[in-house]
Amino acid sequence: MRILLLEDDLGLGRAVQEHLAMAGHQVSWAITIAQAEDELSLANPELLLLDLRLPDGSGLDLLHAVRARGDQRPAIILTARDQVSDRIAGLNAGADDYLVKPFDLKELNARVQAVARRYAGAQRVLCNAGELELDLTGCVALVKGKEAVLTAREWGLVALLARRPGTVLPRERLEEELSGIGGEFESNAVEVYISRVRRKLGHEAIETLRGIGYRLRP
Repeated sequence: MRILLLEDDLGLGRAVQEHLAMAGHQVSWAITIAQAEDELSLANPELLLLDLRLPDGSGLDLLHAVRARGDQRPAIILTARDQVSDRIAGLNAGADDYLVKPFDLKELNARVQAVARRYAGAQRVLCNAGELELDLTGCVALVKGKEAVLTAREWGLVALLARRPGTVLPRERLEEELSGIGGEFESNAVEVYISRVRRKLGHEAIETLRGIGYRLRP
């Protein structure tokens, strides 16, 4: 999942970004509202994590602006404010959940998953080639009814292709996605992960168009 994190505490921001990346998410991190507005267009995040106290205002200002545009993507407020009135203000502004600092990173990830499930419902993408079935919400891949265990980067690759079935994605786009999911990234990593995914899901699942890119067979 693509997530926008708006947090000006560098230590906390880095910890949240790294933890969510290890869980398989791609996290764009902004420390000001202005940067976050840019990331909304550039990264097109599927979920927002918003701090309240920022150098150029409050995360609620961004949330109000987003909702005023009719944008209903889910949002979770992260803040040190533990007053009931602050929670009510966040929820009234259109937030879907509210997490008070300090919080456990595992709880944050669980809440991200819960909010995403509420929005996505039981979104499923089916692929006939190789009898492959993907559940994007539950992050589950089934081959002939049996679950295939994928790493965070392998799942990130599959999910990106699955959200655009039949669409050819260039190597550079896949590289951008995978490099945002934790750890070092080698120059030939896209080919390596394509090969690993094919071994687990079936060679027919991902098609190579030489000189163009890759696509998940519809």
